[in-house]
Amino acid sequence: MAATARVARGPALTPGGSAPAPPATGPVKRRGPWRTGLLLASPAIAVLALLFVAPLFMLVYNSFRTQAGDPTLDNYTRFLGDSFYRGVLWHTLWIGALTTLGCLVVGYPFAVYLRGRSPRARNYLSLVLLSPLLISMVTRAYGWLVLLGPKGPVADAFHAVGLDAPKMLYNDTAVVVGMVHVMLAYMVLPLMGSLDRIDPALTPAAKGLGAGGWTCFWRITVPLSLPGMLAGSLIVFSLTVSSFVTPAILGGPTVKLMPYFVYTEATSNLNWPYAAAIGFVLIVVTTVLTAGYARLLRGRGGKEVFA
Repeated sequence: MAATARVARGPALTPGGSAPAPPATGPVKRRGPWRTGLLLASPAIAVLALLFVAPLFMLVYNSFRTQAGDPTLDNYTRFLGDSFYRGVLWHTLWIGALTTLGCLVVGYPFAVYLRGRSPRARNYLSLVLLSPLLISMVTRAYGWLVLLGPKGPVADAFHAVGLDAPKMLYNDTAVVVGMVHVMLAYMVLPLMGSLDRIDPALTPAAKGLGAGGWTCFWRITVPLSLPGMLAGSLIVFSLTVSSFVTPAILGGPTVKLMPYFVYTEATSNLNWPYAAAIGFVLIVVTTVLTAGYARLLRGRGGKEVFA
């Protein structure tokens, strides 16, 4: 009876006893995944266009204008033709490279140490790592002024052992020390991501085949963490060459980097077109170096760097 009822409620059978063919319909239109992704990313794209692309366009536009508004190339010929500004550009890149190297030397052992810790210990140590980012840049830089000053605790330690304290402020060393303190987290976090993706069974397997601890580290851990090293270096270098507050305070009147001259030309000399040209040159040089890093990453499995 139930089967009879289901047949009665269903579609009518054909004279041959078979079920009728379903009605013909057109092709089902499905929204492509790229449309959904574009819809989700549209707020971020709008913010990026408003806060980055538009100011960048104005920067480039002003860099090719005189203060009276006439088109010119004098701002770039003045910068590229002056050995002083070329030296400042080279010095800025040099400070960025030293800071990147310092973060890598200090951050890599710290990241390896974090890899073997418990989740609770990692949380506490990560908070310590990120704590410099929770403090104002000015406050942090003036803290280093106290530590490295001629009457600070570091100078007192030299005097306690009968040595003259070296000059530790207003030079490249002070700037690099302050920048490493600020940028260390940007190096360690990508390194932790790369180290966590290494299969933990690789090292025991290598040791089972007779490899020593140093060989395992040098032949397994270092190559597999290379994407994190390169990604952290890219981030630290890019942020360092565009930093203003820490180099201005710890470098004092002797260490002047590119962002300082952008600030001086814009606020003291009121030469906004030349300030725009200096800033755009720094952006171009940083972009070229970033592209070089990206090319290096592609050659060394860089697709996994930001995964």
